[in-house]
Amino acid sequence: MLLYTINRPDAAAMKAAKARWDAVAKPLDSLGLLEDAITRIAGIQGTPDVLLTPRCGLIFCADHGIVKQGVSQTDQSVTALVARAIARGTSNVNIMAAVSDTPVYAVDVGMVTDVDEPGLIRKKALYGTNDMSLGPAMTRADAEIAIQAGIDTVREMSGKGIKLIAIGEMGIGNTSATAAVSCALMGMTVDEAVDRGAGLSDEGLSRKRIAVQNALSINKPDAGDPIDVIAKVGGLELCAMAGACLGGMSCDAAIVIDGVIVEAAALAAYRLCPECREYMFASHIGKEPAAARILEELDLKPLICAELALGEGTGAVAALPLMDMAQRVYAGVHTFDGLGMAAYREKGGAV
Repeated sequence: MLLYTINRPDAAAMKAAKARWDAVAKPLDSLGLLEDAITRIAGIQGTPDVLLTPRCGLIFCADHGIVKQGVSQTDQSVTALVARAIARGTSNVNIMAAVSDTPVYAVDVGMVTDVDEPGLIRKKALYGTNDMSLGPAMTRADAEIAIQAGIDTVREMSGKGIKLIAIGEMGIGNTSATAAVSCALMGMTVDEAVDRGAGLSDEGLSRKRIAVQNALSINKPDAGDPIDVIAKVGGLELCAMAGACLGGMSCDAAIVIDGVIVEAAALAAYRLCPECREYMFASHIGKEPAAARILEELDLKPLICAELALGEGTGAVAALPLMDMAQRVYAGVHTFDGLGMAAYREKGGAV
C-alpha cells in the first residue's frame, strides 16, 4: 500500500498572491506563465510570501533490461557513469544548476551497478528491470516499492526545509519505456511514440519500435491502472518520479518536471491521484510527439520552448532562474503605490 497524503493548494494564499501581482507596476498579467507559477506556489506554500529556496534537484537513476534488444547506442554502464558524475557535482545538470545555486542529487532506485559516491542517495528497489519485450519489466510489488522510494525521497528533502524540487532522470533505455508508457496511457501508436532517443540509426530505430511493440503486445498493460502500466512497460526511475510527484503533494513541495520521460511519470501519478497535478510545474517542451500530448492532458504549460532533449533534469533546472526573476519582481518595490500612480484595472487602462 502506497503511503502518501492528498493535499490541496490554499485558495486564499493564491488570491492574495494574485492581488500582489496586480499591485506591481506593470500591465496586468504581463509576465504570463511566470505570474501563474508564483501564484500557484503561494497556494502550495499556504502563504503569499513565496520562497523558492531552499531547493534541490533529484535525478532518479535506473537501468532497463530492454537494452538487450539494441534499442540504445550505449550500454547500461553509462547510467552508472553519469550517476557518478552527478553525485560528484560534475555532470551537465550540476553545471547548469550551479547558475541558480541549486544542489543536485543522484538517486539510485534501480541501477545494475552500485555506485560508491558520498553524494549519491541510495533507494534501490531492484538491480534493473527485466527485458519488457519478453515479459513484465517488474512485478507490481516492485513498482510500488520504487514509487514509495520517490515519495519518501521528496518527504525527506521537505523535512530538511526544501520547498521546491526539480525532477530529472538517468537511465539508458528509458526512452523505450517512456514510449511504451505513452502508448499504453494515451493510445499513441508505436510509430508515433518511438523516436531515435539519443540518436539511433534507421536500423536501431526499427529495432526499438519492434521491441516496444512486443512489450505492449506481450504484457497488455491496463490503461485504467497506471501502476500496472509502469510495472509492465515502465522503469524503476519512472516509478520513483511518479512517486516524487505524489510526494510533492504530500508535503506541500513544488515539483518542477523535466522533459518527456519525467512527464510520462507525472502522467502516471496524475492518473493515480489527479490532485497531485496542482503541485507540478512544466519546465519545457521538447520535440518528442508524446510531450505535447502529455502536457495537454496535465493542463500544464511549459516555461521554456528551446527543443531541449538532454535529460538529466537539465530542462527542469533551466527553468529555475526564470522563476527566480519572477519571484524578485513579485516581492519587489516597483509597485503602483511606490510610483505614486493609479493601478491598472481589468478591461481598460489606468484609472
